[in-house]
Amino acid sequence: MRKILDALGYILLWLCGALSIAFLAVILIYVLSRGIPGVNWQFLSTVYKPGLGLTGIRQIIWGTLGIAGLTLAIAVPVGVFAAIYMAEYAKRGRVLTAIRFCVESLAGIPSILYGLFGYTFFVMQCAFGFSLLSSALTLAIMVLPVIIRATEEALFTVPVSYREGSLALGAGKLTTLMRVVLPSAVPGILSAIILSMGRVMGETAAVYYTAGTMAKAPQTVFSSTRSLAVHLYLLVKEGLGAGEAFATATVLIVIIVGLNALASWIARRMSQRFTGGAKT
Repeated sequence: MRKILDALGYILLWLCGALSIAFLAVILIYVLSRGIPGVNWQFLSTVYKPGLGLTGIRQIIWGTLGIAGLTLAIAVPVGVFAAIYMAEYAKRGRVLTAIRFCVESLAGIPSILYGLFGYTFFVMQCAFGFSLLSSALTLAIMVLPVIIRATEEALFTVPVSYREGSLALGAGKLTTLMRVVLPSAVPGILSAIILSMGRVMGETAAVYYTAGTMAKAPQTVFSSTRSLAVHLYLLVKEGLGAGEAFATATVLIVIIVGLNALASWIARRMSQRFTGGAKT
């Protein structure tokens, strides 16, 4: 009877995994099959001027990369250092429990509320206006829970023997953290960055309320811009550019997959380097 239950459980898990892959495959095939024909050099290299018949997304791509880059530049150091404090320095007790509760609560807030907060605080109160900076600050707050929790879990996976061996050789706590613990946790930290990057580049509401809808590449952090996700939303909302919408979605998918692949490759290289150094 136990073998039958194990077999049924294995089949159920396999079916769930296959179903998840099937959903992803259907979405990708549907979007790419309708979007790839509209992707060409003119579409990628020209600017968006619908009144003149030009529907390129060159400046919108730069706007998307600018928003994602500035967001990660703000969120990653704060998130990683917060996770280090929680995992390595904070004492177990009410304070740590309260911090984790706040982090988990931030993760459950709808993105439209982040957009409303970013509009009222950064755009209006701080007078940053609809800008790259307002959007990046709002999105940084939004992705902090992902970075903190994933980084904390990555630090927990580092074997205790690594810390004990480093301390036994006379290294201090900070040296052990910087030279032993963090390099071992790099793959997990990069996984958190990948998840955050995907959410930032696919976010619509928060960017719409903070960065604006100007289809221009940002010249400074106070320039208004438009992301690919917002551009896709506006095209669908207008109902006049279905082909351009699917082409934009295809470009967005390619950019996200490419950046994820690059981050995964860097994580593998750094992991292999650290493992090789440890063996040596």
